[in-house]
Amino acid sequence: MVMLIRFRGKAALALSAHSSKFHCNGSGHLLSLYCFRSQFLYSTTSTRNRISTHFLIKYLVDSLGFSKKEAISTSSKLTPQKTIKNPDLLLNFLIQTGFDKTQIKKLVFREPRLLYRDVSRTLIPKRQCLVDLGLSGSDLVSVIAKDPNFFERSLDTHLRPTIGCLRRILGSDEDVVKAIKRAVWLLSFGTHHIMETNVLLLRNYGFSDLMIKKFVLRNPTSITKNPEWFKDLLHRVEKDFRVTPDSTTFLYGFRALASQKKSTLEKKIGIFKSFGWSDDHIVEMFSKLPHCVAFSELEKRVIPRMQVLKILDEKKLKRRKWALYPVLVLTESKFIDYFVLPYKDQIPDLYESHKKTLAP
Repeated sequence: MVMLIRFRGKAALALSAHSSKFHCNGSGHLLSLYCFRSQFLYSTTSTRNRISTHFLIKYLVDSLGFSKKEAISTSSKLTPQKTIKNPDLLLNFLIQTGFDKTQIKKLVFREPRLLYRDVSRTLIPKRQCLVDLGLSGSDLVSVIAKDPNFFERSLDTHLRPTIGCLRRILGSDEDVVKAIKRAVWLLSFGTHHIMETNVLLLRNYGFSDLMIKKFVLRNPTSITKNPEWFKDLLHRVEKDFRVTPDSTTFLYGFRALASQKKSTLEKKIGIFKSFGWSDDHIVEMFSKLPHCVAFSELEKRVIPRMQVLKILDEKKLKRRKWALYPVLVLTESKFIDYFVLPYKDQIPDLYESHKKTLAP
């Protein structure tokens, strides 16, 4: 049965009096969870066709399983003066995309502005950008769920130019998808001109197209950084740590420095020096094994081994006089064979002490 609602003598909207089910790919089982009834409140004032805060809260609770507290919190993020059209259209869109009920709830809670968006004119065309790249199924859902701000970007002035920029850098849609899955906000972070500027900096450093492609696939977040920061980091890897751009460890060195603040790195260098290592030793180690300045490596491998060497030196025991790098690249069993077990008589508790420092 169809009910015709009129305002001041003018037809406003035709609504079905019966609940309707959404259907996707011919399957109604999951979609039967969403037997939503559109219950719009109308007014003869300027707020006509707007869903009241009261109705929105009720809708979120009844249709999406929000708690009353969650619904109030979500509605508070929205501007009351905004117009929300039939929210069932958004839910249908998300179901067709592949979202389940739990995922839809999380998405709407995180980004309730989606309730304002025109599905046919805004959301579907932007989703199609991802589909055209080759994203589908759970991958498509994952990218949207992790970065719903994607839908807030302009299709023509941002999304398409950004995708075009990534295609030029990486050479194929398959690799663009790899980069996006590694850093899902690549398409919404800012302007694509930043990526182009940073790529130009890499070319000026002598990077080939293949090297740039590898760089972006391994460090997709770095390519979106402020160009001044990007340029400074390239300079530090080459000048401060003496790693040339053509070295196989340059990209790893860049990543190691990019992952931490300069002050944090200086503290770590101070730890190396506290064990008696010179600047030259530290630079040599970094140039060959840059990830050793990462926190996990420093804690799990570097410090425990330097502590062993320091104990041996304090006891004035003869040991292999190796530089820092070869000591660090040894397997754990080899390190124990060379620097722990030979001294079990002189320092009986050395082995157990070393093992404790390796314990999680």
